[in-house]
Amino acid sequence: MTTTSAIFAFPADLIRRAARGTALPVATILLLALTLWYAGTVFLNAAVVTDQYQRDRKTSWTTEEFIADTMSMERPVLPAPHQVAAELEKSIFGVRLTSKRNLLYHAWVTFSAAFLGFGFGNLLGIALAIAIVHLKSLERALLPWVIASQTVPTLAIAPMIIVVLGSIGFVGLLPKALISTYLCFFPVTIGMVKGLSSPEPIQLDLLRTYSASEVQTLRYLRLPASLSFLFPSMKVAVALAIVGAIVGELPTGAQAGLGARLLAGSYYGQTVQIWSALVAASVLSGASVGLIDLGERWLDRRLGGQR
Repeated sequence: MTTTSAIFAFPADLIRRAARGTALPVATILLLALTLWYAGTVFLNAAVVTDQYQRDRKTSWTTEEFIADTMSMERPVLPAPHQVAAELEKSIFGVRLTSKRNLLYHAWVTFSAAFLGFGFGNLLGIALAIAIVHLKSLERALLPWVIASQTVPTLAIAPMIIVVLGSIGFVGLLPKALISTYLCFFPVTIGMVKGLSSPEPIQLDLLRTYSASEVQTLRYLRLPASLSFLFPSMKVAVALAIVGAIVGELPTGAQAGLGARLLAGSYYGQTVQIWSALVAASVLSGASVGLIDLGERWLDRRLGGQR
């Protein structure tokens, strides 16, 4: 192969690899989302811009000028993606990293509560799943209540948790962490019940022939079999934990956290700030899910998997 043909073959090979993998579908979805976002910006902000033109007695304008005005409003109904990107850049790189005005500081406050609640939720979910699998009476008595617990709206229960814990002196991180725990223990419990129950009867019978105890069966068979169920459940749980931490910041009028940024933006009508906090929360959730995925891959390789 000549040098020229190799130069042209390299990008073609990259395109083929992208088409076979997930890069091309993800890029397509992102492009579609950005297109719809920009279209929604023009549509939702059009009435405000038209009203402003009428107040300014502006009778003629071009389409390009009209579209540009819908995407450059100070307080838009829906900010354009580049406005949100500019706000993120200003909030992250425009102030000192140690400043309480930095968006990363607020993201860290939310992540701290979510991480603590995520840890509590995993411990509670795994413990409940082990109890449910080994005690059939608990499966009939406890599992319906575990499912029913998720029918209570989080926005309704969060203020009660904050007020009750605050009355006995627990403020700050712990109440928000408990709200995250309430949200994220459910997928872990359900996933682990399914995972711990996944071994075939013949495998359980084999361990019984070796006189294995329940603890040994749990350690050498049920827990390893449940890992493929645990990690997907944890990916759902960590996203819910971040949602719970943000919801926990709303009724307290918190001064720090992504929920506090949402509240401040709502009070002063700063929709760009609201959307930048939402994007930061989405990135935080995606990064947390990615970390769990890396942990799953590392553990899979340690156990002899091929991933």
